[in-house]
Amino acid sequence: MSAEVFEAVFKDGRALVSSLEEANSLSQYGYGTLKEGLGSILDSCEALYLLADGRLKLVDDETGSEMLFPELLEKFHSRDAEVWTRYLIYRDLRGRGYVVRRGFGFNIDFRVFERGKYGKQAANYIVFGVCEGGPVSISRLAKVLRFVRSVKKELILAVVDGRGEIVYYSVSPLTFRRGEFAEGE
Repeated sequence: MSAEVFEAVFKDGRALVSSLEEANSLSQYGYGTLKEGLGSILDSCEALYLLADGRLKLVDDETGSEMLFPELLEKFHSRDAEVWTRYLIYRDLRGRGYVVRRGFGFNIDFRVFERGKYGKQAANYIVFGVCEGGPVSISRLAKVLRFVRSVKKELILAVVDGRGEIVYYSVSPLTFRRGEFAEGE
């Protein structure tokens, strides 16, 4: 993606890119959701990522002043307590060259596309993010896994530790073959 700086307005809790040319350019690289008559709406992680990377100039619609990363993060955090965790995962995946789009259903965080496949193929991976030590019930994880398998994707569990480092785990159903474990083990 070019080093172009895109202009957006923060209005009603969303980052809006109203220039159709800029919205189309962003869309080509997997950023934003095109809305007829509005331009493009950036997801919270997309807006934070582009702002932190210096590729987004964001103006607050109410005050007319340019927003900086901490201010935008606080605005998003007031609506979504998990935005920081999702942003760290998003930033890491984008930094590795993946196109990352918002997930769907079951509070799934992201859909991740193979490098070079965005716009050509569906996402291969579904990423479910958690903070290290944070509670996630096995039943919830099992529901997410069943859903992800039903749409023929691979579930990746992204665990964010206290230092903001991320470890990725591939999640699959546990199966036993007959006679695999002897009694008493």
